[in-house]
Amino acid sequence: MTEFVMADFLGAISDVVRPSPARPVVVRAAELEPLPADQVHNPTALSIAGKLPTTTFEIFRQTIPPGLSSDMQRHHHETVHFVISGRGHSEIEDETAEWATGDFIYTPPWTWHRHYNDSAEEPVEFLTIENSRLLALLGVGRRQSAGLTTVEEARRTCRD
Repeated sequence: MTEFVMADFLGAISDVVRPSPARPVVVRAAELEPLPADQVHNPTALSIAGKLPTTTFEIFRQTIPPGLSSDMQRHHHETVHFVISGRGHSEIEDETAEWATGDFIYTPPWTWHRHYNDSAEEPVEFLTIENSRLLALLGVGRRQSAGLTTVEEARRTCRD
């Protein structure tokens, strides 16, 4: 059996895979598109880097005001939040985990979760990356919000 070598593999496909003409390659902070308040079921502010030509993942900048939280929600896609600034904790199903600037928070598919800003003075800023576009392309994307509630209340009121 021949040993797999990544460099050999990539070299073999370089003539087949062409550079993408998709543009823009840079979206400036001022160009982020805020989601309308009626699409956000919690006190957080979400802005999407919607002009990026990604087809399989979505990127947001999320702000949680001091002392507040996101809604309790679940969705079919995976999400990773990079904490740009701030500190807080997350409830993900029956686990609670603290986080701070520079940390990454992983939310597995279809798990109830809620993110809290533990500061009374400073907002939390996240860079949120999710594979929701891929699932939407496949026709299997789903998102459910239980509002500003607990995991137990969400389980009782929202069925699969």
